[in-house]
Amino acid sequence: MYKNIIVGLSVVSLVNCNAQKETTKQTTTEQATIVNETPLKKEGNIIYFREGENKFLPEFQMNVTFKSIAEDSRCPEGTQCVWAGVAVANVEFMSTTSRPMILQLSTAEVKGKDYHKTQSFNGYTISLKEITPHPTAQNGTKSLSEMYKIGIEISKESN
Repeated sequence: MYKNIIVGLSVVSLVNCNAQKETTKQTTTEQATIVNETPLKKEGNIIYFREGENKFLPEFQMNVTFKSIAEDSRCPEGTQCVWAGVAVANVEFMSTTSRPMILQLSTAEVKGKDYHKTQSFNGYTISLKEITPHPTAQNGTKSLSEMYKIGIEISKESN
């Protein structure tokens, strides 16, 4: 009787171990597929991010995450406005030697609100080159949530 119980428990343990190995293999394969699906998109010196996307940039030894759009008051396409407006992106930067820091990069210099197109981080100059899509008269900015993409340029600061 005891032999049957011990053999039964051994079989259950081996089956459980094998199931865990299979799950680990599937997870590793899925992660490799995700990495391959989202290559580092670059055009010239501009690096593109989707809202919520995180990338490690080995050439700069930093991790960059496009967190969110803090403000989008740009004049909708198809309308006339007194002011062109501004869009502001919250982008988190963290180097291998620093803590995370969120920089607000904007489409226009607005001194009264302390908005800047270019900011410095850890010896690099980071410039916002574009934010898409642009709001339209029909949709406004509410429908653009989680659809935003930004293009930034990173260069070594000159001394």
